[in-house]
Amino acid sequence: MFSAVFGSVEQGIIYAIMALGVYLSFRVLDFPDLTVDGSFVTGAGVAATMIIFGYHPILATIVAIVIGFLAGCVTGLLHTKGKINALLAGILMMIALYSINLRIMGLTSENSIGRPNIPLLNAETLFTKFHTFWGSLGIDESINSFFSMLGFEHLPSTWGTLIVMIIVVLLIKFIVDWFLKTEIGLAIRATGDNKKMIRSLSANTDNLVIIGLGFSNALVAFAGALIAQYSKFADIGMGIGMIIIGLASVIIGEAIFGTKTIMRTTLAVIAGAIIYRIVLGLALRVKFLDTGDMKLITAVIVIAALILPQYFEKRREKKRKARRHAERLAELQHSLKKGGNTLA
Repeated sequence: MFSAVFGSVEQGIIYAIMALGVYLSFRVLDFPDLTVDGSFVTGAGVAATMIIFGYHPILATIVAIVIGFLAGCVTGLLHTKGKINALLAGILMMIALYSINLRIMGLTSENSIGRPNIPLLNAETLFTKFHTFWGSLGIDESINSFFSMLGFEHLPSTWGTLIVMIIVVLLIKFIVDWFLKTEIGLAIRATGDNKKMIRSLSANTDNLVIIGLGFSNALVAFAGALIAQYSKFADIGMGIGMIIIGLASVIIGEAIFGTKTIMRTTLAVIAGAIIYRIVLGLALRVKFLDTGDMKLITAVIVIAALILPQYFEKRREKKRKARRHAERLAELQHSLKKGGNTLA
């Protein structure tokens, strides 16, 4: 059980980067961007292809981020300059990226035709390079011995991935928080809230939408590059349903932790991604479920995340109304009693 939860937390932290990208497009910009399903694979494909060609994993990851940014900008251009519906622009870009991703990964084959997957089993990735450094510190043995004394079994071989990803995700969270508080970030938030109002202040909403979508898909591509290096492969189908996973993370986090401030909301999105992966991992341990049911489980989690907060809010509202009614009744009775005593 502990190993399953640990693996879910590891993956959840990486997927949290993608969830932050979805949060930027869906919540901040109010833009239903389906480019995510394609840009996630783009990040994975670009990073895997460059690693196969011998480039340093850090450079490969940076290039993947840049390509993801460009993909988001193209979606923004289709919507703002091409006057294409936001949902349709995302769908068109997602479809186009499917073929582009095949071509990118096909560069690793001899005839450069489309290739659906790239294995990275024997390749040097960000995680293998970090594990080499981390293993020399001897920290894993100390942590595992501590948990062994507490009675835990089947402990992970290394804690390095979890620790380094926590640092990376928190760094990205602070960058997103800072960006949304800058002049451009505030303008992007205003564009998502009321585009007509921000236009009246002479702001170029088209450029703001393009920048926002570019930043969003850069984070998604970054997550894709990390997942490819974590899983040791890039596959053309790994982005299917990614937008639903991102939305589930955002909805779960917001429902549990709230959205009072930007810093709290981004932290809620990260926590939501982790909770989603833990719930999914535990659900797959049920005997009559298997990996083929992941999409069904995801749909059920999203439905529950959408319905349950409304149900609990209605219950809280009923309790508030009942409490206000009781207070008013008590005040009325007190007034009547006081009036009766005055007459007497």
